[in-house]
Amino acid sequence: MKIKTSKDELLAGIQTVQNIVSSKATLPILSNILMETKGDSLRLNTTDLDIGISCEIPVSTSEQGGITIPAKRFGDIIRELPPGDVVIVTRKNNQVDIEGVNCRFKLIGLPKDEFPKFPEFKDKEMVRLEQGVLGEMLRMTSFAVSHEESRYVLNGILMEVVEKVLKIVATDGRRLAKMEKAITSTLKDEVKMIIPLKAIQEISRNLKDSGEVTIIAGNNQVLFDIDGVLIATRVIEGEFPNYNQVIPKPASPKITVKTQDLLAAIRRANLLATPDFQAVKFEVFDDKIVVSKTTPDVGESREEISVGYGGSELIVGFNPHYLIDVLKNLSDDTIELELLGSDKPAVIRLGDYLYLVLPMRI
Repeated sequence: MKIKTSKDELLAGIQTVQNIVSSKATLPILSNILMETKGDSLRLNTTDLDIGISCEIPVSTSEQGGITIPAKRFGDIIRELPPGDVVIVTRKNNQVDIEGVNCRFKLIGLPKDEFPKFPEFKDKEMVRLEQGVLGEMLRMTSFAVSHEESRYVLNGILMEVVEKVLKIVATDGRRLAKMEKAITSTLKDEVKMIIPLKAIQEISRNLKDSGEVTIIAGNNQVLFDIDGVLIATRVIEGEFPNYNQVIPKPASPKITVKTQDLLAAIRRANLLATPDFQAVKFEVFDDKIVVSKTTPDVGESREEISVGYGGSELIVGFNPHYLIDVLKNLSDDTIELELLGSDKPAVIRLGDYLYLVLPMRI
């Protein structure tokens, strides 16, 4: 293989695929990037056996071929090269020559034949939607994913396609985030899959505000095509909980409050929280919420926020992080909060978005 390309193009390609590469990979080749020519393009692949990422960059090709090369060291070298073109040549014994402006490196790689094959998704049904829409859906739900390994089916987001509606749901058992959007694709069968959080993070990192993303579901894998960046991931096997059972019907009266006022008050109260004393207390009155926090041997705080409300007075406690996570992502100036009692969940509904959080003892 012999290619020539710009440093910037090559570095951008490496940065696209190298995030999933682990320095502690069980197999040495999983620490490598597969570089393979395809006409006047260079395809870069990485995988950790659960997720695979692939992208192409334009190159000038003198000799076709392929090699795998240590991802981190290769990325570091390209990053430090002076601006200009880079020439990469493979030699005997898996040696790779990297030539920049007035400097040259030699690295030892591994044969491309040992690298795991990127999965194929031929003759599968596709869903297309705008990248910005999918990005918003993932941003508004992925923070509710569970990080407890014992609850592995909750370690990802549920993605459902029913008729012409895409639904994304995440829960850790104490809170739940759900968003749905209409799509133009019509599928023969319903699609239901749980996508791991690590894959969601990579997909989110590559999504842009414009352009389309194509989602292709396989048997136990799914492919996201984001403007030529291909991300294939295994899905989590198992049954996602029936989330509809825990979502209460819309209730009145609702508490109308300014989003940033509530967020700032909770953040301030959270300054006094400790691992043993997390809950923040909310006392709801006709025209205000009192947000307070008392922590033994630390201190206490109290703050009033103006609200619109016409219901009964109530006192309830919540984990402040669960409310901060959603409020900091909302773009609406005001929200309507449904609070039905000290032992009932709080619910925020905003059009096609729903967030639910269970209370805590105070």
